[in-house]
Amino acid sequence: MISLYLKFRQAVSNLSDLPPLFFRLILSYGFYEPAMKKLNNFEAIAQWFGSLGMPFPTVNAFMATATETSGFILLFLGLGTRIISIPLIVVMIVAIVTVHLPNGFSAGNNGYEIPLYYMLMLISLIITGPGRISLDAIIEKKYSDR
Repeated sequence: MISLYLKFRQAVSNLSDLPPLFFRLILSYGFYEPAMKKLNNFEAIAQWFGSLGMPFPTVNAFMATATETSGFILLFLGLGTRIISIPLIVVMIVAIVTVHLPNGFSAGNNGYEIPLYYMLMLISLIITGPGRISLDAIIEKKYSDR
């Protein structure tokens, strides 16, 4: 039984780069639509931010748009993954506090469930990195061989 478990553990460890890849891809997909909505309706987003009581709504709309747009691109590529994850977490915190928290936890009620999951995946990427299937890994390998 122990031998079987050790073989299983070894086989599974060979797949260790898949979770960060999957996290990056699902997060990239998840940030794509909100980023495009913000890019295509920037003035409306700035007005909506103002209606939520956010200070400097145009500046905040610009920062959220820039963060989400660069975020979905960089996460997809696995480039600057640890760095872009930090401002994306900030965007998620702001979204939770300003929009989702009053609706409770459930995603079905526009609650904070999905932004919380995104934050947990982003934290995981900060800690573990983007995995070997990323531009970060290629760049690191190139410069660590010197």
